[in-house]
Amino acid sequence: MTRDLHLVRHGEATKDESRLTARGRKQAEALAERLRGTGFAAVHHGPLPRATETASIIAEVLRVPCRVEAAAGDYMPHFVPDHDEFFDQFPESERTRGPALAHEAETRFARPGDGPVLVVTHSFLISWLVRDALDAPPERWLTLNHDNAALTVIRYTTGESPRLIRFNDSGHLSSL
Repeated sequence: MTRDLHLVRHGEATKDESRLTARGRKQAEALAERLRGTGFAAVHHGPLPRATETASIIAEVLRVPCRVEAAAGDYMPHFVPDHDEFFDQFPESERTRGPALAHEAETRFARPGDGPVLVVTHSFLISWLVRDALDAPPERWLTLNHDNAALTVIRYTTGESPRLIRFNDSGHLSSL
């Protein structure tokens, strides 16, 4: 069995992160057009407004349902010692709950299965799953960054290591 996991960072959000900007909505629309015909059964997304709005735009174009997933949320997937200045800016609840949510995301999405899966999420989870696909040490997730509405694809095949197919691809945004 093979599954292509399509990971998308939400579109550009307003400063207070309460919704997408006009540019963020256009980014989501361009991405939806790029994903048309891929065969997703649903759009899974994190619970925050910027991911929810991005997923809703994509789901409307693809004519599939949206599914809110806590594991697709915005959290710290792994604490890295000696980086306190970075981690201190995030709430304790996010730091302590993150590893369990990351494990849930791996169990739920990052495995062989039938058909492609689309997850609209945040930079940290995408970084964590890419790091895993590259078999990199846990702290390497901190070194990866992702553009708004960029597409990353990881292939999971039974009996094989995950393969990074596409990373931070934003070609569909070139006209914006």
